[in-house]
Amino acid sequence: MEKYEVNQLGKRSSPIDQQQWWKKLKEHRYIRLSLFVLLGILLYASMVSNVIPESLNVSSGTIADQDIRSPVTIEDREETEQRRQDAAAEVESVYSLESRYTDNQVEQANEIFDLAARVASEAEAIEREVEAYEARAEEAEQEQEESEESSDENEEAQEGDASESAGTAPPEPLTEEQMVSQLRALMSSRANAELDDDETLLALLNASEEQRQEAKSILENVIVTVMDNNNIRLDEVDEARATAAHRVSVSGVDQALYSSLLELARFSITANYLYDQEATEQARQLAVENVEPVMIREGQLIAGEGELITSEVYNELALAGLLDDHTNLFPYIGLALIVLVMTSMLGYFLSDAKTSLQTNNTHLLMYVLIFSLALFILKLVSYAHLINLAGVTLVAPVAAAAMLITILLHPRVALFTSMMLAIAASVIFNHESAGVVNYIHGLFVFFSCVGSTFFLSQSHRMVRILQAGLFVATLNVIVIFAIMMLRGTQFSLVEAGLSAGFAAAAGVLAAILTIGLIPFFEAGFGILSTMKLIELSSPNHPLLRKILLEAPGTYHHSVIVANLSEAACESVGANGLLARVGSYYHDLGKTKRPHFFIENQMKIENPHDKISPQLSKTIIIAHPYDGAALLREHRMPKEIIDIAEQHHGTTLLKYFYYKAKNNSELDVPESEFRYPGPKAQTRESAIIGIADSVEAAVRSMQHPTPEKIETLVKKIISDRLEDGQFDECDLTMKELNLISRSICETLQGTFHSRIEYPDEITEKNVVKEKVKIHG
Repeated sequence: MEKYEVNQLGKRSSPIDQQQWWKKLKEHRYIRLSLFVLLGILLYASMVSNVIPESLNVSSGTIADQDIRSPVTIEDREETEQRRQDAAAEVESVYSLESRYTDNQVEQANEIFDLAARVASEAEAIEREVEAYEARAEEAEQEQEESEESSDENEEAQEGDASESAGTAPPEPLTEEQMVSQLRALMSSRANAELDDDETLLALLNASEEQRQEAKSILENVIVTVMDNNNIRLDEVDEARATAAHRVSVSGVDQALYSSLLELARFSITANYLYDQEATEQARQLAVENVEPVMIREGQLIAGEGELITSEVYNELALAGLLDDHTNLFPYIGLALIVLVMTSMLGYFLSDAKTSLQTNNTHLLMYVLIFSLALFILKLVSYAHLINLAGVTLVAPVAAAAMLITILLHPRVALFTSMMLAIAASVIFNHESAGVVNYIHGLFVFFSCVGSTFFLSQSHRMVRILQAGLFVATLNVIVIFAIMMLRGTQFSLVEAGLSAGFAAAAGVLAAILTIGLIPFFEAGFGILSTMKLIELSSPNHPLLRKILLEAPGTYHHSVIVANLSEAACESVGANGLLARVGSYYHDLGKTKRPHFFIENQMKIENPHDKISPQLSKTIIIAHPYDGAALLREHRMPKEIIDIAEQHHGTTLLKYFYYKAKNNSELDVPESEFRYPGPKAQTRESAIIGIADSVEAAVRSMQHPTPEKIETLVKKIISDRLEDGQFDECDLTMKELNLISRSICETLQGTFHSRIEYPDEITEKNVVKEKVKIHG
């Protein structure tokens, strides 16, 4: 019966790691890149049909045969620009009052009066000189007549004075034209240009100082009154000048200066309310900025069924990309970029995270297959929307992918995958959304996958998976109700019930699918999951039955080693269950020659006493590799095989080494009595090696006490440390101390002292009495 079971076990399908084609391919330098490229292609292929813009064969003037909604949010730039131009055109020109212009004009008018007074003053001065000259000439002439009667002595002096008077030329008085010319020379060019009537200036020149001062005061008052009380635009200057002329006419100015004052008033009145170009541009810019862009919103109804497709509607359809008159490559490029970002982030995460996916290409291939299966489920269920049943697309059991990755690989990888699947789902299920992304399915898938990952992160038992399915079902219902309420739209009880039912079914189906697929992935990829470890720990397993029947002492030894190593592994955060199961199988090789191992030598002579130490060494050293070969023959997981092969590392068989050394006069190389290795590569292998040595040593102790056990355990760990047996695993000194403490606590529970019961005491006393009697 046992042989039949072993043969049946040997007929199991071989894991992919043992396939020759994959052994060659998995170490190829580009295999990881190829797997990520494959995953990217699958992602792109699953979503590309959902981003292809919908094309409508419509034209302007036709009738829409269905409701047409915009798939995107886009700006109608032409309409926006037109509205901005209209807003700018509606802004009136901005004018600003230049109050300083009044002062400028008053100063300019006063300057003309002052210049006129100056020229008139100079003309009067010249006229006075002429009069003085003429007076002196007349006086000289009179004196000459009187001098004719004087003596000859005075004649020369008089002739000299007369000649002196006659030698000085008399000044010429200024004519009116000259006065006007001098005044114009002093006036500004603008004043010269606008005051072109010489009579106006001549009147000012001929007026008296009092008249000019009066006229100046009147003009200043007119300028101030008209310009300060009125905002005068350029087109209102003539009207303002007429007002100024009216005020001059009623001012009572001297009649001689009336015409001149009218002309000066017209000249002095100018525009003071001028066009402000900068302020106008700012006002127009503000008006343009206040114009909201004309947007075609995602989901907006562009044309209802039966409505006429006008030119305006046609333009909106073109903007939304719904016309088949041209090919839009942007969605394809955008999706490619999204997929590139997703796969790049995944590659970086998997290369940085400390999981088996960091170096194990077989596990990476399995991950790609699980991810592809999830994409296939999403894509397949997405076509269920054709049934037109509320919430039917929520039935996708995509959480199964997160469960499988959590159980077979690592919870952190499952969490990252949940995010990626949520992104993919939001695009794949966008048929229910007017846009490219359906956030409802994205959130739903994200919470569903994350919830299953958290629930399974601590335990992977079968019942735990079923509980995870119920948990995810409950979580799905809560999430879908939350999303319905967040949308704020009314929904019927039928719709809510169907959505909740399909969401709950997704969780249950995910658990069922996970349970059904786990054996295939475990067998196909040699994955050692918790469920597999529990299966291998069953006493009914053919190999464990083989140990029990053929080497019962080894079986008992293995059980104790399992207890020690499991507790020690858990104390340092290693895989305690793996250590327990590995301990069960670590001495499987002893079943080949069971009686050569002391734990199986019950009431028989030790065969090593009859053979040489070299032969004993060969038999003892062979057992780890015999066990590994037997485990490989029965397709056992690689982790179990490694433990069997590595638990002795390269330690020395001290008993047979010293026996050989004592029996031989020649030098015996120590290397001949060492296990060939390899040394322990994992913490679990190293801890099982320690527990194996400790159990054998404690079993041989006479009257073990806690102090003796603690000393022995520390010595064994110290010897292995000094011997370099931990050089290739990542155990720290702190962890070795924790391992020592854990093993001591476990052994104290195993080898505890027992009290003597009364019956036992009586029996011992009787025996002692008999000894005394017969002694």
